[in-house]
Amino acid sequence: MSHPRPLTPEEKLAEEKLADAKRRLSLPGIVVICGSTRFMAEMAEADLRETTAGRIVVKPGCDLKSPHELWSDPAEAETLKVRLDALHRAKIRLADEVLVVGDYIGESTRSEIAYARSLGKPVRFTHPEVDPNNPPPAAALAT
Repeated sequence: MSHPRPLTPEEKLAEEKLADAKRRLSLPGIVVICGSTRFMAEMAEADLRETTAGRIVVKPGCDLKSPHELWSDPAEAETLKVRLDALHRAKIRLADEVLVVGDYIGESTRSEIAYARSLGKPVRFTHPEVDPNNPPPAAALAT
């Protein structure tokens, strides 16, 4: 995932208006699920749990690592990945919080976490030990 540019002052104002509109409409909290697509099954389980807890859930809708005719051409797949990365960043902007699923954080997920935090979004983890902001345990440093 490319590193998105910071929001412009106009975009920040629009974000504030969106947050205000969601409050005035009494919408349930919106959580976006992030993580490696190798954890699609775990994302589905997290979706179930978040939904039954009364939250609106958005998450990745495509797994480009699984074969499909829509991304069978490598050039088209790369173009699609860029579009999907931008779409996922929009989901992060829309959400009230982020839930990172899985026990592995790759470059794309790390970028999503940094982006969410740059926007002031709370970030939760199904496996808190993979949080890039958590220092490794002292025992790990000794090895």
